[in-house]
Amino acid sequence: MSSNYRLLSAIFFVYFMAWSFSFSLFPVWLSQKVGLNGEEVGIVFSVNSLMALFIMPFYGIFQDKLGLKKALLYFIAFFMLMIGPFVNYVYEPLLHGNFYLAVIVGGVVFSCAFLAGVGALESYIDKQSRATHFEFGKARMWGSLGWATASYFTGLSFNLAPSLNYWLSSVAAICLIGLLLFVKVTTTDREMLPVRRFSPIRQLQEFFKITGLWRLSVFVVGVSCIYGVFDQQFAIYYTTFFATPEQGRAYFGYLTSIQVIFEAVAMYLAVKWVNKLGVKNSLLVSGVLMATRIYCSGIVDDSLSISILKLLHAIELPLMLIALFKYINMHFEAKYSAMVYIIGFQFTVQAMAAIFGVAVGIVYDHLGFALVYQYLGLIVCVFIVISFFVLKTDSAKRNRVGSA
Repeated sequence: MSSNYRLLSAIFFVYFMAWSFSFSLFPVWLSQKVGLNGEEVGIVFSVNSLMALFIMPFYGIFQDKLGLKKALLYFIAFFMLMIGPFVNYVYEPLLHGNFYLAVIVGGVVFSCAFLAGVGALESYIDKQSRATHFEFGKARMWGSLGWATASYFTGLSFNLAPSLNYWLSSVAAICLIGLLLFVKVTTTDREMLPVRRFSPIRQLQEFFKITGLWRLSVFVVGVSCIYGVFDQQFAIYYTTFFATPEQGRAYFGYLTSIQVIFEAVAMYLAVKWVNKLGVKNSLLVSGVLMATRIYCSGIVDDSLSISILKLLHAIELPLMLIALFKYINMHFEAKYSAMVYIIGFQFTVQAMAAIFGVAVGIVYDHLGFALVYQYLGLIVCVFIVISFFVLKTDSAKRNRVGSA
């Protein structure tokens, strides 16, 4: 096994650990520590998504330009390092004193570090996996383990000091920077080398002309995006199943940790599942699991049932993510892989979250979480049926760097 595989697996581990510390209980922190209502929490998530929308295209374009160079990853790591001091000394005071300025500035910082950064990191390691011949899913598995490790402690650390988790994100960022220093960037494949002549506008024009992009977008918009909106404030809903918010936060942390451990195992196995089911079928199955979790979350009425439903995420995410990368590598040119993933998937998810985040937050306040979840689940079911007809069937062509 190459040294890059071990280093990149460790980078996944500490990156997702940092992200988990910051965002596992982020909606709970906004609601119970800062004191925001459902509509205001929706505004925060929507603005976060809008800021990510502005940043993601640049991340995608520049990552394809840089090839396997690490400059963009160092840029992301810098913003991760700033999370602790930013949240404690800038973000929280501004949320009380100047709400809209706070959500704009926070949106930029969180997007640079995580909301847009995750797509750049995953795309970079996907390129590395094809250049140095290891399975992306086996490296991504360590990201799930990192999230699980952090999630186990987030509820406890939140109860000790609500802002402690953000300092722990900064500590993890220091470890990530140290690991990046040892990652090798040499490659002999022209597809993965930096582009010498580069025009962002031309790159975007070429991106929107990519044949078949709209087909993938139907699945992303109707399934992945709606699922993302559902998951935004799920932590708040989950705590309502317990006697006290403190108990709910602690159990949410424990459950998330267990879920992500299962997710790590599933990430390792997902390559075999996708190869057996086929890429298109795997995407559709992941969508069915998402629809099931969304709809049933609105009809169960006890903590055990809602906890079991959350564990479905441990299967649906690995299945969808591995199938998505294989779909991109199967049906799009390798030189556009970062843009297709970051703009075609991550960008679109954030766009829909920005559009619907506030609206759904307002509806939560009026109709309640349960009824809204039932409606969202039914909408996802409709798009799964549409996706069955519009997604491309699997190609027999083997995916490798340099193949179309």
